[in-house]
Amino acid sequence: MNLEHTTQGVDPVWVFHSDTALVTDLCHRIRFLDYPAIEFNDPKALGKQDPALTAIITDPDSHAALRAGASRHLRTLLDSTPTLLLAESPEQRQALASRTDGPIWPVEMPLKRARLAHLLSQAAQYRGCQRRQRLTGSSASIAKVRRLIEQVASFDTNVLVTGESGTGKELVARTIHDLSSRAAQPFVPINCGAIPGDLLESELFGHKKGAFTGAVNDRQGRFELAEGGTLFLDEIGDMAMPMQVKLLRVLQERTFQPVGSSETRVADVRIVAATHRDLKRAVERGEFREDLYYRLNVFPIEMPALRKRLEDIPGLLRELVLGYEHRGSKKLRLQPCALNALAGYAWPGNVRELGNLVERLAILHPTGVVRVDDLPEKYRVNASHASPMPQTNLTHLPESGLILKEHLQKIERSLIDSALERSNGVVARAARMLNMRRTTLVEKLRVA
Repeated sequence: MNLEHTTQGVDPVWVFHSDTALVTDLCHRIRFLDYPAIEFNDPKALGKQDPALTAIITDPDSHAALRAGASRHLRTLLDSTPTLLLAESPEQRQALASRTDGPIWPVEMPLKRARLAHLLSQAAQYRGCQRRQRLTGSSASIAKVRRLIEQVASFDTNVLVTGESGTGKELVARTIHDLSSRAAQPFVPINCGAIPGDLLESELFGHKKGAFTGAVNDRQGRFELAEGGTLFLDEIGDMAMPMQVKLLRVLQERTFQPVGSSETRVADVRIVAATHRDLKRAVERGEFREDLYYRLNVFPIEMPALRKRLEDIPGLLRELVLGYEHRGSKKLRLQPCALNALAGYAWPGNVRELGNLVERLAILHPTGVVRVDDLPEKYRVNASHASPMPQTNLTHLPESGLILKEHLQKIERSLIDSALERSNGVVARAARMLNMRRTTLVEKLRVA
């Protein structure tokens, strides 16, 4: 593995191919585009820690050989890293397009410089999104959220994300940004409820020196900092009425003025707002402007509470635990009785509370094995009569009988969930476990 020509702050690109001349040429072109290039030719040289990669460039035969001889660790890396598969013919590219072991992008040969630059930029954006906590879960409610995000991301439509505190509303906003054409520009969050009303105008629009007591310098506001990108207005429901009027004017005219300035500036930003409050009811009570509500609520997305998607807890735990593994902690393992206890808890703090629990367990139980008695008391209250994580008895026939079609659908869904859990949410791997086509599994997930 050649680790020369690294560029600080940019993740490297692997090149794995049997044609050494082609490898040398590709590495030269990749480095010219300011990405480090690694001539990767020995899977055994890979350490246990995941390297941070932008992409892998290879051909179908080399990719198949690499996977065949790969360790479980390397296969996981291959399934999560964008892979540019060099294809000679349209037929080969079409065949490769149906392969979904991971983010695999068939690439026409010869590979042109502009196309390579575009693909590497796209891969870097993909990896940047993947490194953040993902919208984890296979429940119908979280699948709906994903579909809505995919539908709206490519538009500049205003989005209003609702849901209880701790459900992951900012994660939704960041994912929308990452999947949009604005992904290369800033994502700027601001908590409208955490800033006093008399300072919020300056925070949003900036101010000129001397505009008010304490304004000793010019200052950029969040609208200016987010130029070309996305402005996330968190807890918009806590914004004071006078500030709502000023925000509405900016959204209508797409211009603003810094405090203390007569200069008008264009606001080229995409707005994603979020709140845990019921804004419609706030409008009825006169606490929130109706015109601003409809201006923001063009495309609503509701994040479900964790107690309404308990089947996602195992996947969320894996996602959260993975972060502590990368910090050097041993892998946490929750015994079934501990998982069942968590299923009986109401989770008022939602995913944020689950994350806090994982952090506490990682500190208190470095050996990694967590029993029900190791959980804080409030999580053990309902342990004795908690419903177990969903399981299906394939053979038991209740005395009252059952509706066979519905029962078979539940069995099928349970097996699909188990396959998705074992494959860490990778649909193609789950489909192989179930011996079905990926497109068939995707369709079943869509209608579930």
